[in-house]
Amino acid sequence: MGKGQRAVHAFKSTEFIEHARDKDGLLVGGEQHPFKQAPKNSSTLLLNEKTATPLVTKDTEQANLAGDDVRESNELEAVPTLILVTTYLSFLMLIMFAHMRDFIGKILHPEQYVQLREQNGYAPMVSDFESLWTRRLYGRIRDCFNRPITGVAGGRVNLLERVSKDFNNTFQFTGRVLNVLNLASYNYLGFAQSEGPCADKVEEAMRANGITQGSSRAEVGRSRQLAETEDLVARFVGAEAALIVSMGYATNALNIPTLVGKGCLIISDELNHSSLVSGARLSGATIRVFKHNDVRNLEKQLRFSVAQGQPRTHRPWKKILVVIEGLYSMEGQLPKLPEIVELRRKYGFYLFVDEAHSIGALGKRGRGVCDHFGIDPREVDLLMGTFTKSFGAAGGYIAGSRALINYLRLHSHSAVYAEAMSVPVLAQVSSSMRMIMGEDREHALEGQQHLEQLAVNSRYMARRLTEMGFMTMGNPGSPVIPLLLFNPAKIPAFSRECLRRNIAVVVVSYPATSIITGRVRICISASHTREDLDYALDQFSEIGDLLMLKFHKDKVAQMQLEHSTASKKSL
Repeated sequence: MGKGQRAVHAFKSTEFIEHARDKDGLLVGGEQHPFKQAPKNSSTLLLNEKTATPLVTKDTEQANLAGDDVRESNELEAVPTLILVTTYLSFLMLIMFAHMRDFIGKILHPEQYVQLREQNGYAPMVSDFESLWTRRLYGRIRDCFNRPITGVAGGRVNLLERVSKDFNNTFQFTGRVLNVLNLASYNYLGFAQSEGPCADKVEEAMRANGITQGSSRAEVGRSRQLAETEDLVARFVGAEAALIVSMGYATNALNIPTLVGKGCLIISDELNHSSLVSGARLSGATIRVFKHNDVRNLEKQLRFSVAQGQPRTHRPWKKILVVIEGLYSMEGQLPKLPEIVELRRKYGFYLFVDEAHSIGALGKRGRGVCDHFGIDPREVDLLMGTFTKSFGAAGGYIAGSRALINYLRLHSHSAVYAEAMSVPVLAQVSSSMRMIMGEDREHALEGQQHLEQLAVNSRYMARRLTEMGFMTMGNPGSPVIPLLLFNPAKIPAFSRECLRRNIAVVVVSYPATSIITGRVRICISASHTREDLDYALDQFSEIGDLLMLKFHKDKVAQMQLEHSTASKKSL
């Protein structure tokens, strides 16, 4: 097929028609293929298209649009006391046995601990206590992480099978390739493809401009393609200007130190990403942390900071920068942005929102958390995002006023010293973004179809997991759905059971999370079909029964019984 023909074949706009849907917006009957037959727009996502009447209550729909479920999604559900006690005891036993093994091992096999002792007057790079977690706990479950893949990480991915005969110290490939359902990648909108309209645009760009400029943008790396893509990003997020950086992590780590410094104050959410933490520490500014998503605690910090000023001198702060995320990827939770914007108007601080996971994945038009809440993007001073999640590319951007972005272009290390973004990545970003904006005439409807399919898939998966009795976190519509596992032994067990059933997932434990909230982080994509989700749910149900993870099973059964009884009485 010629350029673009493969995508036209896959996403026929003539099939963008009305069909009966269930309360998640999924098609009732007929072919279930992603990107085909999506709702006409996000306002019809939860409507019955034949009757144009809501399939959920008005209050529920308003709560969903506001980002809050009927229950308090941002508050961790009441965890059974027995689960908490057994989780703490399990970690205590693991650490005790780890220390005992180290103590005995240093006596019986001292040669294995040479790197942890002083040698020829040189101190060890890491102490035995500092490396205990890595050596004795993480090492035992290494097979659940860093699994090598080959091919495109789309709705399904090819996994290279490997085995270990020495308790995960080394791995050997078996030569087998497993095709598994991919619930681990951040391919939210399904643009990670090796063929289709975006891939065709990338190919055209490479033939015209090569691979890279081989220079920083401050020298000869600022190409016409880069300038046009930055203008496109600014229009997409609703800002005056944007700066593109070739690495997402560096977008935060290298730009925050350019914005604030000594004599400034950063107030950061306690669950902010590591890149935000690194940028704050590099800046030299004073850092204070507020409780996760707690607007009252944030205001308390602001009042104290404004009243007291800088330590010792009590001079006013040069700048106050509040840093939050648009979607907390480990929790699947949205920030309370409307309330924080009100605080910004009241106290006059600068607001920095990291939209790495929310841009493209949230909002009726995919414009991120501001679009989701209906907030003017100009109410946020700095909008940061990455292209690795929703756009199938790499790197990141920071957007704001033109004067601010011009300042960053001259002073930020990410602009002056880092290499400019490569040609194929820029082409992937611009082509996928134009599809979402509807500016690609040949594929005008496909971007909206991607957005709708992601919203439908996310809500369907979250609802079904809750109905099964699993304990999940996050707001409805989040493409990241954390399913809580708690006990440390269940974390690797869940991952291994999923792999046996040809499902790839990401499990997370301490120190990436709190010690009691080990979880599996399920990443939903628009490229997943209804059959993919149902297969995963069936397997999760079996694993949940096997590992006793359905903590709310009795509660769900009771609610269903009460609902059934109420329905009979109404009849």
